Amino acid sequence: MGLNEAPLLFDFEVESSEDLTYIPMAVRFNLDRFGLRISLAQWQMLPHEDRKLLARFPVEEDAAIEPNFDHALFEMLRTHANVEPDWFTPEDAPAWRRADAVPDGVLQQSRLAGLHAPSADQWSQLAPFKRYVLAKLSRKPEANHDFVPAMREFGLAG
Repeated sequence: MGLNEAPLLFDFEVESSEDLTYIPMAVRFNLDRFGLRISLAQWQMLPHEDRKLLARFPVEEDAAIEPNFDHALFEMLRTHANVEPDWFTPEDAPAWRRADAVPDGVLQQSRLAGLHAPSADQWSQLAPFKRYVLAKLSRKPEANHDFVPAMREFGLAG
């Protein structure tokens, strides 16, 4: 599978990412998948066209589908920021991969937002990338401003 035709952005991200000023969820997914970490400052050092390209990489879990995200990121950061991303070991079994149980963080974010948490059935029906997004937005104990818009966009809140 090749690159997507356009950057992968959810509707809720279009405004909050401010035209790729902030790291979109598709890029975050691939950073996490490959075990790479970059700062917001490093992301913002990349030319807009490079950020758009990184946001076009597929978001399937199979790393063999598109193995060039990490190579592209390394080259871009070396060229434009003279830095390399930090490495970390990705989780073997992150909570979002489980389709049978809503992660505690998502339950907590739902409570903080005054929303009904997704049911186990709703959670299992979500595409893996959408489960990743909700889990990523729920990783901190305080309310995330993108959580409610994401829940609405994914059909989980009115």
